[in-house]
Amino acid sequence: MRIAAIDLGTNTFHLLIAEVGGANINVLFKTNVPVKLGEGRINENVIIPAAFERGISCLKDFNSKIIDFGVDTVVATATSAVRSAQNGQEFVAAAKAEANISIAVISGDEEAELIYKGVKLSGAVSARSLIMDIGGGSVEFILCDEDELIWKKSYNIGAARLMQQFFKTDPISDNDKNAILFHIQNELADLFEIAAQFQPTTLIGSAGAFETFAELIERKHLRTIDLANLKTYQFNFDDYIAISLQLLNATHQQRAEMPGMIPLRIDMVMMATLITNYVLGRLKINNLVLSTYDLKMGIIANALNNA
Repeated sequence: MRIAAIDLGTNTFHLLIAEVGGANINVLFKTNVPVKLGEGRINENVIIPAAFERGISCLKDFNSKIIDFGVDTVVATATSAVRSAQNGQEFVAAAKAEANISIAVISGDEEAELIYKGVKLSGAVSARSLIMDIGGGSVEFILCDEDELIWKKSYNIGAARLMQQFFKTDPISDNDKNAILFHIQNELADLFEIAAQFQPTTLIGSAGAFETFAELIERKHLRTIDLANLKTYQFNFDDYIAISLQLLNATHQQRAEMPGMIPLRIDMVMMATLITNYVLGRLKINNLVLSTYDLKMGIIANALNNA
């Protein structure tokens, strides 16, 4: 059976097409497009017209690829940007009418559940862990171990939201950093309470910005990394801290020129860095792992379980 998993993120739309049989998953095609659905007015809960059109155009292209691959089942999920937008249902209706793609707008809890299933499929969970998925609109945290999901929650502190609200200086000023960290601290109060109780020893970063961190580190050491063929990546903690400080002290132009940086993340990665460093420091965790499997693979895992 061929399954297409579509993840309509706030910044990026993802398409993954896989052949699924038994317990086997063979990825046939994978792409992502920087649609920037949350551009401009995400904190006002509006998809602006230009972003709306980019999103529908991207879904039309995805549908052509789905037809080309003879896909049997399409599962498309929309997360924070569509979930919170006043015109989110208009976008869902346009996607069906113009691109023939039916979108399920999922809750933050459902999003976290799918992320957990995807990350677990990668093999990244080998101890008491906290999974973190940093999107443009929301950030999901999942506390888990090898056997079970213990706790999960989605917070509206995604990179696009933080950028539009707080990021006003280049390089980022101490005032901007402190405003972001104060906001994160207040928003994540219950996360730190549950983490104090269960004491995770590993932070697992789900794809996204964590792939950029890995790429930047490897390129800095003049090495290459093929993330498309990796399920997990173990960070050297000192390397991560060094690259995070370099990012936080750099200008927009300096970040743009860093080998391994992709255009979409030049500024977004700053927000991801601040959140990651704060969580690592607050929870005293020094073991950081990347899972390249995320929500999309969670969709595939669901299909495997239901087959």
